[in-house]
Amino acid sequence: MSSDSLTSFAVFAEHLNFTRAAAELRISQPALHVKVRKLAQVLGRPLYHRSGRQLVLTADGAAVARFARAHDERLADFLAEFAGVVPGRPVVLAAGQGAYLYLLGDTIRAVLAEEPTRLRLITCDHRQMLAAVRTGQAQLGVSVLDVLPEDLIALRLATFPQVLLVPEGHRLARRRAVTLPDVAGSSLVVPPQHRPHRVLLEQALRGAGVEWTVAVEAEGWPLITHFVGLGVGLAIVNGCVPAPAGLVAVPVEGLPPVTYHVVHQPSALSDPRVAGLLDRILG
Repeated sequence: MSSDSLTSFAVFAEHLNFTRAAAELRISQPALHVKVRKLAQVLGRPLYHRSGRQLVLTADGAAVARFARAHDERLADFLAEFAGVVPGRPVVLAAGQGAYLYLLGDTIRAVLAEEPTRLRLITCDHRQMLAAVRTGQAQLGVSVLDVLPEDLIALRLATFPQVLLVPEGHRLARRRAVTLPDVAGSSLVVPPQHRPHRVLLEQALRGAGVEWTVAVEAEGWPLITHFVGLGVGLAIVNGCVPAPAGLVAVPVEGLPPVTYHVVHQPSALSDPRVAGLLDRILG
């Protein structure tokens, strides 16, 4: 395996799109196809497959991408040291909107104040986060995980109940807790279809025999809470989401708590910078 083929595959694995990867590498798309195909032939394993319209790395492809990135990083560190320059490679953290907004802000602010080049951030959903950690694109990832990955180390960061956001004057606002039947007949502000929170919420409401309607679909907790504040409907959100002025957060009994985890490769903590950032996140 040549360094060139590994570097090319690492870029392809990051984009999972031949057009964008070839543009970043400044080579033609057919040339990149050849490099990836030859690498797969040398290894004797398929490195990616097509799922619908998307390209997806195989488990072997993720391992090769992880090795390729580690190879590039070691080479860059060696060349920096050889030139008498202190290596400045940042630690990469991958997380979703909720984690960045409500859990990681103080840690990120403190780390960047100490060393602005120490940290690079990736915003993604939980599936993309797991892929980034598996392929070495990120050293640490934070997300809500319903199923813990067997190939990664997952550490519990924080657990929150699920809560119902209601206006202060609503009939449920003074309750210490509510149940799913209490929201029967309500219009709810919910994430778009097929989002994990939407799927779990629909399953729970269906299981409780609760009839409800969609007030509006909204992407992200800030927009969901904004719509509740406007009086568009009620919303069930993670307990880490602060209730804006004029709204009340009431715990919902019968829904499982939401747990955020920090995940990393088993070997990641051999890098003291990664270990240090993990300690800061876990607090």
